[in-house]
Amino acid sequence: MVEIFLKTLPFFMLIGIGYAAAAMKFFSESATAALTRFVFFFALSAMLFRFSANLSFGEVFELRFIMVYLWATTFVYLIANAAALWRGLPIAEGAVEAQCAVIGNIGFLGIPMLALIMGEAAVGYIMMMLAVDLLVFGSLIVILITGSRGDGTAISALKTVGKGLVTNPMLIAITLGFTWSALQIPIPVPLNEFVSLLGAAATPGALFAIGASLASKSAERVSVAGWLSFVKLILHPVAIALAALVIWPLEPYAAAVMIASASLPTAGNIYMVAQHYGVAPQRVSATILISTAFSIVTVSLVLAWLAERTAFQ
Repeated sequence: MVEIFLKTLPFFMLIGIGYAAAAMKFFSESATAALTRFVFFFALSAMLFRFSANLSFGEVFELRFIMVYLWATTFVYLIANAAALWRGLPIAEGAVEAQCAVIGNIGFLGIPMLALIMGEAAVGYIMMMLAVDLLVFGSLIVILITGSRGDGTAISALKTVGKGLVTNPMLIAITLGFTWSALQIPIPVPLNEFVSLLGAAATPGALFAIGASLASKSAERVSVAGWLSFVKLILHPVAIALAALVIWPLEPYAAAVMIASASLPTAGNIYMVAQHYGVAPQRVSATILISTAFSIVTVSLVLAWLAERTAFQ
């Protein structure tokens, strides 16, 4: 446990430095936004392209893996959504709370951290989960919010979803990388060194940006945020573990990567969606803040437990 905690600590220390820099006004909100854009559109995309271009789609794509993740995540999603509706919340707020409960920060935090701790073989599995999060649940939240409000027709909602998907740099990078791999075109040395150099900025940049963005988050609606953080940090990985180890057993390493990814805190991009549509942004920001703080301990515990089972360290 101590060894795993010491391995994860540097990642959370980078988040802490980002938080301190923004909290002390050394790093402004506009600077945080600019750094986030740099990581999202350039550094992380370069990292994903490099990984996917050096993998074949056949090696990465596992329908059973995808279905196990989708089933378990949907199960938890429905629990969180039902809890929101039981409290009398409208469909839009239920969708946002459910999103907070199942969508973890596997892009900015999961890929750099788990690739280093569990090995680069984890990235292929993470990309499959990232694709499910973006294509399925990323589309679902927009459809539910716009549909419940009657904001235009179903076609306009689908256009919004489609535009969001085709302009998402992470999906573009993964698609380009797999296309390059499928064509079996050798990556020129200058290009490979370029994406390696740019991708190397993803880990420190993403973690610093996470911390800096947390400094602007509030801890309002703590009781609800606490419940959603519990679902994300505890219930989601437990459901994934039951599905991947007991109900539909996967290969041990693949199951470990899935469980570790499910244990990550709530993703920051949910706040942008909530703020854009004006649906409970403060509740989302509080959930991101609380889940990230507690994940320092919970993620280390999950990784320590997984290390005993799979010896990935």
